[in-house]
Amino acid sequence: MSTLKSHREKIRISDLHAFYGESHILHGIDLKVNQGELVTLLGRNGSGRSTTLRAIMSLVGRRTGSIVINGNETLGMPSHRIAHLGLGYCPEERGIFSSLNVEENLMLPPAVRSDGMSVEELYEMFPNLYERRYSQGTRLSGGEQQMLALARILRTGANILLLDEITEGLAPVIVQKLGEVLVRLKERGLTILLVEQNFRFAAPIADRHYVMEHGHIVEEVAAHELEAKTEMLNTYLGV
Repeated sequence: MSTLKSHREKIRISDLHAFYGESHILHGIDLKVNQGELVTLLGRNGSGRSTTLRAIMSLVGRRTGSIVINGNETLGMPSHRIAHLGLGYCPEERGIFSSLNVEENLMLPPAVRSDGMSVEELYEMFPNLYERRYSQGTRLSGGEQQMLALARILRTGANILLLDEITEGLAPVIVQKLGEVLVRLKERGLTILLVEQNFRFAAPIADRHYVMEHGHIVEEVAAHELEAKTEMLNTYLGV
């Protein structure tokens, strides 16, 4: 997989509205993510960040607007076809199968592209998983479950990652490890859209941040602007 970055757009969202039943959750979202970028969605709980990821994967009730993935308009596509454009979605609840062991969980999803990481590469990236490869999903710690959820996506060949609150409730040493993994994935040219509450985790590794409030994007902040806009960000994030 090439480590060279280009400015080619991997995700472009325009005037996205999303609904759960009669509830109007997203109100005209506009954002883009280029190849090799790590971009965060910041905001308080209930601001619409997780719904944005679910809307990209067509997991909400109704969507209007435009979601272009790798140059393909996806608004009319079912979720499985969207995945085959190279998207991997890691939801907050992780979705580990408790009756399967680590390696069985890892091998379960079908490939969406041909250049996924091998099991050996994944065990090198996540040594804890190698040590626990025959352990059932229920016996894993929260951090190990999160590593497994991420590794499972990488094996499928997904090269656009939608990651929802991957550090929530995890020990600092695991959070640090996940940060190192995301930097390695960026270096491999993967594209990452990250919903994150832990701004201290996201700030050093992200290229850009979108700040959401009440289903709107209210600010876009580049990495080099962080220091100047810290007070504003703290206000939106309730820090």
